[in-house]
Amino acid sequence: MARNRIDRRTLLRGLAGSTVAVSAASLAGAAPAAAADGGCGKLIPQGHVGIQLYSVRDKIAQVGFAAVFEELSRIGYREVEFAGYTQGSVGAITPEQIRRLLDDNGLTAAGSHRGLNDFRTNLEWELEVAEILGMPALGTAQAPTGDRTVAGYQRAAAEFNAWGAAAAARGLKLYQHNHTIEFAFATDRPDVRLYDLFLELTDPRYVFLEMDILWAYGGARKYPGFRPVDYVNRHPDRYPLFHVKDGVPLPDPQQGNSYADVEFGAGVIPFAEFFGELKGRGRFEFLWEQDSAPGAQPNPPGSLGAAERSYRRMVDLRGAR
Repeated sequence: MARNRIDRRTLLRGLAGSTVAVSAASLAGAAPAAAADGGCGKLIPQGHVGIQLYSVRDKIAQVGFAAVFEELSRIGYREVEFAGYTQGSVGAITPEQIRRLLDDNGLTAAGSHRGLNDFRTNLEWELEVAEILGMPALGTAQAPTGDRTVAGYQRAAAEFNAWGAAAAARGLKLYQHNHTIEFAFATDRPDVRLYDLFLELTDPRYVFLEMDILWAYGGARKYPGFRPVDYVNRHPDRYPLFHVKDGVPLPDPQQGNSYADVEFGAGVIPFAEFFGELKGRGRFEFLWEQDSAPGAQPNPPGSLGAAERSYRRMVDLRGAR
């Protein structure tokens, strides 16, 4: 068994070492200089740093959960958020087996992204898997609905309230993860921001939100009129999770999510300002995510290398006095 662990580590280091890294100039400008900041406090509690596994999906498909979990644990991650429960060509795996791998590597499951139809058609199974994996919450990265009218969001909120009540009955939290489109205005009410409407219509006892920080900044750029951090500070109990994702602005603010994502620290998102303004940082989980890399859709090259560099920068992030 020990020999197998060594082989997996060797393989993973080879995978990470042979992949694309950000430029030296980007690295030099990305990581905050701990020696020059006068000892200011760190902005992300080290015990709350996790990863959305979509960021390393190519490695999970190549070598499986066991090898990837071992490497993430070595890097220092302590929490993972799932983006599916399969491991490509490595072979079938059960939730019980995944849980054992988490435990063996000192990892906990912070949450999971599932589809709206998964909740509509198989809600109890989804909740059961969440319980097996020991996660306190599960959610979706889909917009509440494609019907961006007030009535469409009213119907979507009713669905989420029902799913959230079922989750709460098992001691779980149901959450929705944003892209930029949720910050658009209702097509039939241009004075109504859909994100505000969803917050208003969903029951705070049952429905929570995972703020993807980059896409929230994209929403503010594409549909101006708000600051992302203000949502969290007005409703801190509704935001158990963050996606800590960095990015650079696209030339056209109206294109896509308005930003292209990059490694943490290689973009322009003002994380020190955002986290420095948060009230009660210890209540949140900070999950690194990188959806893509230049020229490499859909599988980012160097995903484990990016995971390690981003982890180091996250735990070193400090605020100005």
